[in-house]
Amino acid sequence: MLSQYLTAVHCGGSLPPQETGLMYNSWYGKFHLEMHWWHAAHFPLWGRVHFLEKSLWWYRKILPKARALAAAQGYAGARWPKTVGPDGEQSPSPISPLLIWEQPHPVIFAELCYRAHPDRATLEKYKEIVFASAAFMVSYTVYDPERDEYLLGPPLIPAQENHKPEESINPTFELEYWRTGLEVAVAWAERLRVLDAGTYEDARECEIQGSGAHGSAAMNPEKWKEVAAKIAKPPHKDGVYLAHENCPETFSKYNQDHPSMVGAMGVLPGKLIDPEIMRNTLKRVWSDWQWETAWGWDFPMCAMTAARLGERALAVEFLLMETPKNTYLLNGHNYQYPGLSAYLPGNGGLLTAVAMMTAGWRGLERPPGRPDRTGPQTGTAAFPDDGSWSVQWEGLYPLL
Repeated sequence: MLSQYLTAVHCGGSLPPQETGLMYNSWYGKFHLEMHWWHAAHFPLWGRVHFLEKSLWWYRKILPKARALAAAQGYAGARWPKTVGPDGEQSPSPISPLLIWEQPHPVIFAELCYRAHPDRATLEKYKEIVFASAAFMVSYTVYDPERDEYLLGPPLIPAQENHKPEESINPTFELEYWRTGLEVAVAWAERLRVLDAGTYEDARECEIQGSGAHGSAAMNPEKWKEVAAKIAKPPHKDGVYLAHENCPETFSKYNQDHPSMVGAMGVLPGKLIDPEIMRNTLKRVWSDWQWETAWGWDFPMCAMTAARLGERALAVEFLLMETPKNTYLLNGHNYQYPGLSAYLPGNGGLLTAVAMMTAGWRGLERPPGRPDRTGPQTGTAAFPDDGSWSVQWEGLYPLL
């Protein structure tokens, strides 16, 4: 209940929030767009899509600057900044120019809004954001003819930010996110009936800019399909997924900060993921991760992965793990450490995980509850069903 209140107050405004919301300044008062998913993706799952839409308009406002940023780097479409203020200007940072996992966020936000309001008005309202994001994502990839795959990086910095950008290639989470985002963009093109013999009229209307042939190809939904189908396979070794392709020491030297590889089948649908390898990965994360270095949203992220894997008890164990960064104060705030006693991505992650573990996710074989979603319901997607939990719920919606 307190997390619902806090996120409505601090994350439901007309701009993406900083990670401490309106409480006090953190990270120089800037908002970090990679965190916007954790701040706002839960709103539609709890039947409050209007809170997400209040800040989604801002991406349309800064779209010219995002296009200019992409063009300055030789890419098509729009590259969304990372550390930013209301004006949309990228702030100086050694991480901002290299982080990429915020790029598909607006595509997913738009899809969540469409699911709440599946009409042409929603498609028209957000198509520029979706198409410009997809164009950048395609132009950012590098085709490897020997592998017949599209690669990500180097250089880049994964969601787990403690990797050298010049060594980071094909991070597991980002590969799955690229595929998911591009598939959603193709669905939008098909819904608008603008996909016609490899041309894309609405892309021209949206003035998606590119450089040379790469930019032109990036406007083509057939290219989006190709890249989604041929994106590199997530790297794994010894039966577990790696942080990225050049990181065999994922669980020894780099077992700190965000265990983001598990989000590829939890936060995301996991179409590129082998469930048994991910099960091994999640259990290895449970046993080997340095949890004192994690952040508040890592625990619900792991719970969502356990949920998709059918590991109901483990999902709850992650949600309730006793460790400092998973502490919730009496006022509801997610304590991290002295000086950071409020961390709203943790609250948003908790709400997302609870909604998902209750109402499920798209494609679930046996969705819990009644189709009309009205009135109190019993039966959940991922809470333990051995009698140890008794859950009643209503008004929740599945994750993508």
